[in-house]
Amino acid sequence: MFDKLVEQKIREAIAEGEFDRLEGAGRPVNLDAYFSTPEELRAGYAVLKNAGVVPEEAQLLGEIEEHKRRLEASRDASERERLRRGINDLTLKYNLLAERNRGKRSQD
Repeated sequence: MFDKLVEQKIREAIAEGEFDRLEGAGRPVNLDAYFSTPEELRAGYAVLKNAGVVPEEAQLLGEIEEHKRRLEASRDASERERLRRGINDLTLKYNLLAERNRGKRSQD
């Protein structure tokens, strides 16, 4: 029953053009940052993101992914080295932050 109601609402929204101008329409969804986030944090991060609040860990993961994308596209040796160092620095920062948060959770 619920599934049919949801399908009906989606069809109505499509017919009314409510999905025509969505951000990123026609482009593949990049879920790398989502799946690189620890599973136990994903739902909470999604709620915060929808509220316009991005936790530092999620921001760092996004920056790491952006650096990786730019590294893949770059042909300049010095830029590639700078991006590699940036990825390493951001990854270290993320890992330290994640470790600190794991310690806090284990104390609770």
